[in-house]
Amino acid sequence: MNSCYKNCRLCPRQCGIDRTSGETGYCGSGDKIKIARAALHYWEEPCISGETGSGAVFFSGCTLGCVYCQNYDISKNGKGYDITDYELAEEFLRLRDNGAANINLVTPSHYVPGIISSLEIAKNKGLDIPIVYNCGGYESVETLKMLDGYVDIYLPDMKYYSDKYAVCYSSAKRYFEIASAAVSEMYRQTGRCEFDENGMMKSGVIIRHLLLPGLLFESKKIIDYLFKNYGDNIWISLMSQYTPLEHVKNIAGLNRRIPKAQYDSLVNYCMDKGMTCVYIQNNDSADKCYVPEFFDKKFF
Repeated sequence: MNSCYKNCRLCPRQCGIDRTSGETGYCGSGDKIKIARAALHYWEEPCISGETGSGAVFFSGCTLGCVYCQNYDISKNGKGYDITDYELAEEFLRLRDNGAANINLVTPSHYVPGIISSLEIAKNKGLDIPIVYNCGGYESVETLKMLDGYVDIYLPDMKYYSDKYAVCYSSAKRYFEIASAAVSEMYRQTGRCEFDENGMMKSGVIIRHLLLPGLLFESKKIIDYLFKNYGDNIWISLMSQYTPLEHVKNIAGLNRRIPKAQYDSLVNYCMDKGMTCVYIQNNDSADKCYVPEFFDKKFF
């Protein structure tokens, strides 16, 4: 399956480059899996983190170009270390043995073939906890179809409704069109959300939406679309945690925090529509202390 890297079209950018020969496309990645962290993570939605934490594996590189990215060190600066399919499988098992509620693949799109190989190895060795695909929503339906049967929970962003902001802030043409098709495929694979007796998610889709400064009207359009098409069959996570880091201090519109009144307005908008499957955040989530530490070498 690693032959997919020879003419890489794993993401909607369709670079078509040969990653096996040392070329790198928009994501900045070659044919070796590169990660920057594999550890228990406690800051996801309650049904993902639970009390024991989610087994989060943060992959280096990214198919998006969000100028406000909180994980900039790994998404664009390339921080991380190479790991083989077998070593990644061992990381999955180590996280499971340390009490992880699930395996949480963070920004994994550009490594899907290697991840599938690692999951097969780990499952053959007894990996039996849910697999979470945690992504930016800018996904190829063809690549998602490769994951059918491997992923239990999809956790995508839906960032923008208008192309204007998708291009300006994430260099992602046709973002809403592509993300909508991706969510449709995710829902086809998992169906309605299911939870265990402890309230932990077993399968389904949670859509994350991060409210950006001044874009409340965009957020409402996204909410309208999701509720019209999926109702309470999926969950929506409304995020207030936008944090203007150093690399956006000179970008007008993005160099400020979200006013509490704007976020409250979005929450009330959902309530007025009769939505019940919605996660909300406290405003103190908007702090760079919640950005995890990333590494250039393995510590385990």
